This record gives sequence, structure tokens and C-alpha cells, in this order.
Amino acid sequence: MRFLNNMAFHLLLIPPFRGGRYDGLFWQIRAILMAVTFGMFLSLGMTTHAVAAKNPNIIFIMADDLGFGDLGCYGQKQLETPRLDQMASEGIRFTQYYAGSTVCAPSRSVLMTGFHTGHTRIRGNGLVPLDYGDLTVAEMLKQKSYETCVIGKWGLGEAGSTGLPNLQGFDEWFGFLNQKEAHNHYPQYLWRNQDLMGIPQNANGQKGLYIHYKFTDVAMNFIRMPHKNPYFLYLAYTLPHKRVEAPTTKPYADKDWPEPQKMLAAMIYRLDLHVGKILDALDETGQSENTIVFFCSDNGPHNQEGVDPDFFQSSGPFRGIKRDLYEGGIRSPMIVRWKGRIQPGQVSDQVWAAWDVFPTLSELAGLKAPRGLDGESMVDAILEGKTKDHDPLYWEFHEGGFHQAVRMGDWKGIRHGVRAPLELYNLSKDPGEKQNVADDEHRMVSRMESFLETARSQSNEWPVQ
Repeated sequence: MRFLNNMAFHLLLIPPFRGGRYDGLFWQIRAILMAVTFGMFLSLGMTTHAVAAKNPNIIFIMADDLGFGDLGCYGQKQLETPRLDQMASEGIRFTQYYAGSTVCAPSRSVLMTGFHTGHTRIRGNGLVPLDYGDLTVAEMLKQKSYETCVIGKWGLGEAGSTGLPNLQGFDEWFGFLNQKEAHNHYPQYLWRNQDLMGIPQNANGQKGLYIHYKFTDVAMNFIRMPHKNPYFLYLAYTLPHKRVEAPTTKPYADKDWPEPQKMLAAMIYRLDLHVGKILDALDETGQSENTIVFFCSDNGPHNQEGVDPDFFQSSGPFRGIKRDLYEGGIRSPMIVRWKGRIQPGQVSDQVWAAWDVFPTLSELAGLKAPRGLDGESMVDAILEGKTKDHDPLYWEFHEGGFHQAVRMGDWKGIRHGVRAPLELYNLSKDPGEKQNVADDEHRMVSRMESFLETARSQSNEWPVQ
């Protein structure tokens, strides 16, 4: 059975012949092979939709460096994001969801492990891998026989390490292991499970394949192939992360904007377009009523390669960008769609964060999350529109010194160094974190400082400096 699954998944990875009569021949051959593979599944009584309603398929889509304010449904006025806006209208949009960190590797570690950056293994960008002792959400879902696939950017273990996706609960893996390699949107090779796979390059020095097209094609292939069991697809695009490039600046080529801004806009346009293709694939195959889809970002917007995050107000009404622990660096869009189960058109102010994803997906799969996680399940908020108080949220960041942030209710505290004074903001009155009220709120400052003393565990790789 696994052989057939791998065979179907692998068919879309084969580069087609380009030009002449071989172009049509490739598609004929692939169609025959796909039909044979799928026919073998059907002959064994397995259909694409043979999934129990109580165990939904789960698709988790994460953008890279997309700001809270970059989507129309979050207030963006200049960029068009019709498919994500539609997704929000068909489901629930959260206004107070937080990324796991303000840079990519720890944010992804938090997502996979259910621990915030004071406890997860990877607390900063670097080459520290997940270890065998780290239980990932993919491994958790395997307890319910979920078929698991990750596509895109991993960043949690290099080749030969314990952090490889196939060693951390994923049956299928296609994408970038190294986060620096993931800066390239026209790569010459990618990882297909534990093998390097070449990407066809164009002649005459022209760039090859814009890799997000392949990520989307492979994801759609995974969705459409027969599944005996429910599946978990983690689709981690590297849009709109640097490099700032796209095949063209359409549909913004005629705008009187700086070139980096037009290119960034074109990247966000393609992200929106490809998320729409994923949703269309679910609709076309009749899976939308048994598939819950999440969409978020890994951190706030960047300011690299000439990009000005203020140009499109990418952080929305918030202060800060990527590498800040102010709201603009960690507040993220979060949209969830599950047709027939989530009442459409909802907006929720439930406070939650990436470390809550692990217990949330566990409950959706009928599992009880392990004790000791930092996260809490948000199933009631997602399916019933209920809100609840959240335990204090914690972040730490290790670039340019040691930085910490905590949110307690409507209060947000930030300090830049363990001996630095705590900045305090009331987010209900001051979401832009413009007025530090620490001198007027000594009791809350004391409470936060006491919390910060025990919020983290010691780490050899990420010591307090």
C-alpha cells in the first residue's frame, strides 16, 4: 500500500518533457500511470473520501514573512488577496493569533512541538535540529493513522541530522531543509524525502521553475490521490520571504511603486492565488466538508532588499516588524475554513498562539494531547466561536541580545535583557504599543517580572546573555 501511495505522489515530481510532440506524450504517460495506480486502490475498496467524519483531514498552510496587514480581510487597501478574503468569508478569522517567534526556525519549532520559545528545542535561527525525543504534532497524529506530508520550508534539521522530516513523523517530504537555501525561489535542487532531486533549469541563462508552482502542484497531487486514512498536510510556502522576486510584477506592473514593492506585491498575489488552488482542489474532489484548513504566517513582515514594510502598512496598526517582539513582529493572520462545520463569516478576538496548534489538531483528531505542553486546545473557539482566557503567552528572542515578551490578558510586557526595565502596554487601549505605562502599573510589572523568572528552561544552545 505504501508503495502505491509513494508512486502516486512521485508522479507529479517527474519533470515533464518540454516542447514538441513529447510534451503531450508526457501527460498521456502520466495519466495512464495515475489511472493504473488509482485503479489498484479502488480495486482494494479504497476511495479518495474513505475518511471517518470524526477524523477530518487537516491542512495547515503557513506563509513566510507575511504581515498581519498584508491581506484585504485584515485591512489591506492596496494589495488584492481575493482568495484568502474568500477563505475568511467561508470560515473564521482570528484577530489575536500569534506566531511562535519573530523569526522562522523557532516559529516552526513551536508549531511542531507545542512548546513556546522558552521550552522548545529550537529558539533561534541556526542549525540546531529537532531530536528523537521531541514529539511533533505529525507523530501525534500518526497515533490515529494519519497520512502525513510536509511541503515547502522545513528549517528544523539538516541532512544527516535527527531533525529530518521523515524522522519527525512525516511520511512524505518535499522542499527545503535549510532556511537559507529557501531564500532562493528558483532553486536547482530540493529534497524529496532523503534524496536530492534536481529541478529542471531553462537554457540561455534564464531562470528555471518558480518553486511555489511545484509546491502547489505536489500539494494538489497529495490531496487528489487516494487515501485510506485521514491526512495531515503541512504546506509551508516561502512567500513573501526574500529574495524579493517573482516571474513578473503582474498584476502590479503598471503601478507607480518602487520596484521592490511591486515585486513583494506580486509575491503576495501568487501566495493568494495558490492558496485558492488548494481550496479549489478540495471543493472539486468533494473533500471540503471533511477537511479543516488553517492559514497563518510564521512572523511579521521583513524590511530586506529594499522592501519598506510601511509602504503597504504590512504590520497593520501595530508597532514593529520581523525580529521585534512588539505586536508587528509576532501578530499573525489566522484563517480557518471547514465547510459545513465552521459557521462562515465569523471574526474572533480569541487570544492564542502557535503552540496551541498541537493540542488543537490533536483534539480534532480525537486525541488527548500530552501533559506538559505550553499550548491549549482552541477547538471550541474554532468550531463554536467561543472565547476563553488564555494562560500567559511567552516569547524569547536571542538576536542582538536577549529579549523577552509576555502577554497577560490585555497587558503586554517586553524587556530587552534580564536586567532591563520592563516596558508595559495595555493592548485594549493601545494596540500600537505607543505608551509605556510601566511607571503607573507597578503591580502588573511585578507580576510579569515574577512570571519571567520561571517562564523558560535552561538551554545550552540558547543561553541567557
